[in-house]
Amino acid sequence: MRLRSLIAYLLLTSVFIGVTAITYAGSTGKIVGTITDAETGDPVIGASVMLDGTRRGAMTDFDGNYVIANVKPGTYSVRISHLDYATVTVTDVIVKADMNTEVSYQLEKKVSDLDVEISVRDKRDILQIREVSNEITISREAIQGRPVSTVADLQAEASGVVTNDEGMIFIRGSRAFEVAYVVDGVPLGDPLGGLGQAGANLSLVTGNTQREGASYRSSDDGLVEVTVVRDGSDPKGKDKTFQRYLVTPECRDILIATGPAHGGTAIVNGEAFDAMFFKNYGINPFVDTEDDHLSTFAIDVDDASYTMTRSYLDRGALPPNEAIRTEEFINHFRYNYTAPHEETFELFMEGSPSKFGQNCQMLRIGIKGQEINPEERKPANLVFVIDVSGSMAREHRLELVKKALRFLLDELRADDRVGICVYGTHGKVILEPTSIKYKYKIVSAIEELHPHGSTFAEEGIRLGYEMADRHFQKGKINRIILCSDGVANVGRTGADDILKMIKQYADKGVTLSSIGFGMGNYNDILLEKLGNKGNGYYAYVDDIGEARKIFVDNLTGNLQVIARDVKIQVDFNPEVVRSYRLLGYENRDVEDNKFRDDKEDGGEIGSGHEVTALYEIKLKEDATSDLLGTVFVRYKDPDDMRKVTEINRSIEREVFKPGFEDCSHEYRLAACAAEFAEILRRSYWARGSNMGDVLKLARNLSNESDSPELIELMGLISKAKEMEQELANR
Repeated sequence: MRLRSLIAYLLLTSVFIGVTAITYAGSTGKIVGTITDAETGDPVIGASVMLDGTRRGAMTDFDGNYVIANVKPGTYSVRISHLDYATVTVTDVIVKADMNTEVSYQLEKKVSDLDVEISVRDKRDILQIREVSNEITISREAIQGRPVSTVADLQAEASGVVTNDEGMIFIRGSRAFEVAYVVDGVPLGDPLGGLGQAGANLSLVTGNTQREGASYRSSDDGLVEVTVVRDGSDPKGKDKTFQRYLVTPECRDILIATGPAHGGTAIVNGEAFDAMFFKNYGINPFVDTEDDHLSTFAIDVDDASYTMTRSYLDRGALPPNEAIRTEEFINHFRYNYTAPHEETFELFMEGSPSKFGQNCQMLRIGIKGQEINPEERKPANLVFVIDVSGSMAREHRLELVKKALRFLLDELRADDRVGICVYGTHGKVILEPTSIKYKYKIVSAIEELHPHGSTFAEEGIRLGYEMADRHFQKGKINRIILCSDGVANVGRTGADDILKMIKQYADKGVTLSSIGFGMGNYNDILLEKLGNKGNGYYAYVDDIGEARKIFVDNLTGNLQVIARDVKIQVDFNPEVVRSYRLLGYENRDVEDNKFRDDKEDGGEIGSGHEVTALYEIKLKEDATSDLLGTVFVRYKDPDDMRKVTEINRSIEREVFKPGFEDCSHEYRLAACAAEFAEILRRSYWARGSNMGDVLKLARNLSNESDSPELIELMGLISKAKEMEQELANR
């Protein structure tokens, strides 16, 4: 804690002394340029331009142009590669803040289109992790001349390909990022992994058949134009977006037969595409109280969506709309609610005219859980279920998991026990639950973990639950901690299938928390559902600082549950409130008549946890009553699930301040975080807002607080604003 405080102090001191106004604009530069053919001068389409030693880069467009944005000032080497051209590295490229650095180049053709080029690099870093890559170039003419029908057939002919006893093909793990698809120089897929959404779209097209969601026709230049219709986020369901892809007729049939880039025997999560998995739960609309005056949802303390968005923006990319969950942006921040001394929960309310909503009020409802001293925490029986599949080698994911677990071990007590199960191609028990007194045994088991094989998540999770069940002790914390990128490609791979297996254990008191690692080949859907339905929580770790926050700073709250199946119901008074809208919690919705059904699943609250919900409310002009509604909170005792408690508090007019600026710092911070999320997910209700106004509010808040998290929020909003502007200018 002292080190963390010192780092925060030094950061704040350098920021406030070094500048007179905190801003992230002007702190980065760009690398731009055009890549052309040395012989013809034509643009080279789909060339990869990467900053050596980083994951930052871009692909050239149809004009051969590219832009690498948000590059920190410094000197770089730029690597330019293409399947049909010789790879070139341009050294000593100097990037300055707020300036464009041009790197253009004319590429020379390879000697022969039929050449198979394999380059292997062996690089050791401080962790002594071996990293090997193969590049194989096969021309379109060569594909047409071979008796193959799928990319898998081509892969089987290549050097470095192995087939296991189950018939699965692996190319150095065959994960997203390791397999790229480029057809006639046109890259297909997103920059974060594999064939991506393009593969999903193309897989909808077979032969001359038009299927729902996709169609194709011949374009004027002889290519096949694939049109995919995807639902947008308009609450009426009428908003559509159209995505078009051009491929050659010869390559279309090969592409539609292509399996996912992650390898394995099943397409992950039951979906048609690979790499990044999110689910769009829609966006809450305004609801007239004459139609429904009850708003009911399960409580949620997760903040993985915010942390993942941070990872996207730090990598120079905007997150997809469906990755944004507004409540997780709100609940990432602490609002200094006072913890109750006797009761389990305390409720807090505050409101004002909405800063961003049109002609409405905003209401904040906060809940603070009772705090338990770390010394008084119950003994813990922890079972780590660790993904050691091949994808965990990327970005040193498994190494970050191992560091995070070492943090946790340092915080555990002598009466705590740790067991370890892993899964790759198969699940395996590594260490039966062992007392922390024998910490060296646990550390030794962790250090022996290495990534390999495919991903049999179902078997690994099953083994973890069986171990936790064998060593279950009533009155103690019985928790499974799943560390994974969430992608399952062997056995049952969908979230709902795996959830059926764990419900009986959750009812008994064995809880599961899912911790996500990595970007690309990542399954947010599975991990988020496992955390919710496993009666634990879901977090995302993007760096060592986030790992320390979860496993050190918030350890007691994340381990010891003070209330289970917590649900909230707000009963709005139709005589005063005309309509209302809950910001976020779409995937935690509970039917109104299930609020007092104690078989209905809710959320779990740990020691000292805070939960905040924001409503936008439209009032009736002629209303005279001061009662706007009532908040009900219902929950179960963590040790006796038959004991149920319900508390309530009235929503009075007096909680509303005359102006937004009259409200507390914490209230305005919650509004700022919520609007940031609403804009990022393209909410219909944020169509009149812009990042500039949100950034201005964040800067004003920073003048009142020295919170490092607030400074970070400003930086993220600034990055998102710049990226949105770049997209608008294209």
